[in-house]
Amino acid sequence: MRTDIFARLDREPEPPKIEIPRMSRTRATLFGGTLAFYLATVVAVLASSWLVTLDWKIMLFRPYQQWQQLHAFLDYFVVLGQRGPTAVMIAAWLGWRSWRQHTLRPLLVLGASLLLLNVTVGAVKLGLGRLGPHYATQIGSAELFAGGDIFPSGHTANAVVTWGILAYLATTPRARRYLSIGSSVVALGVGATTVYLGTHWLSDVLLGWVAGLLILLALPWFEPTIGRTEAAVFALRERWRASRGTVSEPVPADGPWPVIVPQLPAQEDEDAGRSKVATAHSGRGAAGRNSTAQLTQPRPHATTRSERTPITPAGSRRPPRSRPMTGG
Repeated sequence: MRTDIFARLDREPEPPKIEIPRMSRTRATLFGGTLAFYLATVVAVLASSWLVTLDWKIMLFRPYQQWQQLHAFLDYFVVLGQRGPTAVMIAAWLGWRSWRQHTLRPLLVLGASLLLLNVTVGAVKLGLGRLGPHYATQIGSAELFAGGDIFPSGHTANAVVTWGILAYLATTPRARRYLSIGSSVVALGVGATTVYLGTHWLSDVLLGWVAGLLILLALPWFEPTIGRTEAAVFALRERWRASRGTVSEPVPADGPWPVIVPQLPAQEDEDAGRSKVATAHSGRGAAGRNSTAQLTQPRPHATTRSERTPITPAGSRRPPRSRPMTGG
């Protein structure tokens, strides 16, 4: 059983080039057309036009009473549009990608899109104050400025943004195509489910789809800000590491994680240098004093030489003295 695959999980290099979408002419045209449709939908609801009449016809039809066998499944399926659960799931996946690719861009793109979603959709919700079908008070009325908060549909807009981010961040055309189809199916299904359950008007869902699409189309305008934010976060991390006394050596794109090398503070380095210099000077001074003393002090001369018995050195070639042999 091979385990080197798990050992290399933290060594996956960043792709050679991650294509960052830019606001091309085609994308700008789509953004303009989508924005025009968004404004037309808001005007149609404000004017209580045929769109509001269609809302009431669907509401009085009561779809949730027609196909009750689908009710239990759709109660769970609509959770794919709730902001809390979907944000946690998508953030976990994008956080893993950020860790493996050594970049914060996926998480920063998700954060920017959710911030835009809360600001734009939330402002329109509170500004128009439309009531939902279950709280309607007058048949045929648009139910605007009554303290509600359902226009546009937050479930639908959130499903478009959170699942569409996966397609937006895809690194290959094939993955982008498949993820676009999958996120579209989820977003359309969540919007239709809210109409079936009677929690939203049809016009709420239409405006939610358009609001989420506008955010995805506008993201390239925020890519420079996202890049600067990522650079600032990494610079802050390096300063924090330097303050703790560690520095990270630069590593090529296809190399492992940075190696942390301990580094002594500046004061300790200076003290160590001073101690080395002092030790060297003291050594040289002691050696000089010893040599001077040896030169100035007279050496005593021996007057008598002790008579010592000569000792035959080990390994001498002189043959040993023969001992007299006795006996027969």
